[in-house]
Amino acid sequence: KKDKKSTAKMGKVTISNAAESKPLQDTGQKKDGGGGGGIELKKELGLLDGVSLIIGVIIGAGIFVAPKGVLIHSGSVGLAVVVWIVSGLTSLVGALCYAELGTMIPRSGGDYAYILESFGGLPAFLFLWVAMLVIVPTGNAILALTFSYYLLQPFYPECGPPDAAVRLISAAVIALLTAVNCYDVKWGARLQTVFTTTKVLAIILIIVAGAVVLLMGKTENLGDPFEGTKTDPGELSLALYSGLFSYAGWNYLNFVVEEIKDPFRNLPRAIWISLPVVTTIYTLANVAYFVVLSKAELLESAAVAVTFGDQVLGYMSWIMPIFVACSTFGGLNGAIFAPSRLVFVGAREGHLPRALAIINVDTYTPIPALAVLGCLSIGMLMIKDVYTLINYMSFVEALAVGVSVFGLLWLRYKMPDAERPIKMPIILPILFSLISIFLIAVPIVTSPASEIGVAVLIVLSGIPVYVVFVMWKKKPRFVKRLSDKLYESSSLLFKGVLESSAKGE
Repeated sequence: KKDKKSTAKMGKVTISNAAESKPLQDTGQKKDGGGGGGIELKKELGLLDGVSLIIGVIIGAGIFVAPKGVLIHSGSVGLAVVVWIVSGLTSLVGALCYAELGTMIPRSGGDYAYILESFGGLPAFLFLWVAMLVIVPTGNAILALTFSYYLLQPFYPECGPPDAAVRLISAAVIALLTAVNCYDVKWGARLQTVFTTTKVLAIILIIVAGAVVLLMGKTENLGDPFEGTKTDPGELSLALYSGLFSYAGWNYLNFVVEEIKDPFRNLPRAIWISLPVVTTIYTLANVAYFVVLSKAELLESAAVAVTFGDQVLGYMSWIMPIFVACSTFGGLNGAIFAPSRLVFVGAREGHLPRALAIINVDTYTPIPALAVLGCLSIGMLMIKDVYTLINYMSFVEALAVGVSVFGLLWLRYKMPDAERPIKMPIILPILFSLISIFLIAVPIVTSPASEIGVAVLIVLSGIPVYVVFVMWKKKPRFVKRLSDKLYESSSLLFKGVLESSAKGE
């Protein structure tokens, strides 16, 4: 399809002559190898798309549903606000470290790519293993369940929606968003922009409503903002941990670096725009909550934004559950789009079956990677208490981020003369590495030993998989034939070819 070379738009890929003539053959050539076969992703995401992705993924349901975690452990309104600000600044430091990594190692895959470059195949594979099997699908399932619950809540004002209905709608919305991102990357990016705008407007509504109530003279909840402040280091550490967890997702743009236009400029710009915006609106939204709701009311609320709306918006209070649903819908879209590139890059590097490194020649999207991630996410909905898995894996996510930033320090030593289009002051990665050690230690100290043990077992279970399927090169012939058959079937089913940098087996 030679005409595609000249007509490919945003979200498209470039198809080489070799790929056109032999669509099922892996040439094994790299992007920079010249005359390579296969296809390669084209840069398509602009600055607005990057900002929308970061903000859209960070702002999920947390700010609407459960900001009380910070308040529980800080003990006072004043300290809670301080924790929200400190958490935002800490996330900004981490994001700036990732900006250096993303421009020094301009490959998609985020943490996986940086760990692979810094420490080799096994640590990178273990992150990929846990992220693909547990972290990403579990997070997607929880976002989908939250979306469905609040979408149905207005129809069940006296009781909760039926569990079966919530799970069926959750499966449908995961399938829908997976299909949208399979069809066109730009459609997914536009959808992300629309719902990011919606959720920001929802938070602005909360802030404005809180400001109006404050101007009307309701100040009793702010009379002594630091009354009840907890000084126990353990409680303060949990307050900060809760705050930082609410900013999770600031590194998702690094999963799609290869698809960003002019990443050396747009990656750091997107970070500098999005993190201060999120920090500002998070802080002001919490102040608005504290103006309207007493500490007791906030701590008793199952969904703070809904309780807030009931007290302030009157007959328009029904709009808050809709806003929560829109927020989680947009967050789920970003959580499907970005991590699918993690699966795609893992397959391209030879850590997953190369059948997952295929790009469709019509839609120009990595459909197999998206489809597998969508199926895993839907499969998580079958687990009765999917939220328990988050407790198992929270410290693993902190560990991955900490190892990535420590890798930045290691690469400064290992490759001092490497080209670094963006180079942060050395104090930033050192500071964030210390914070990461703290975040890793908190769950170990505070969580039950069984939870940490299960998490460690899940991580370690990837070692024999890596030894058998990655390190063992002289596999029996039937394994090679099975792999080839899987690849050919995937190529035919999804009408795709390998990217030009995909590794052969």
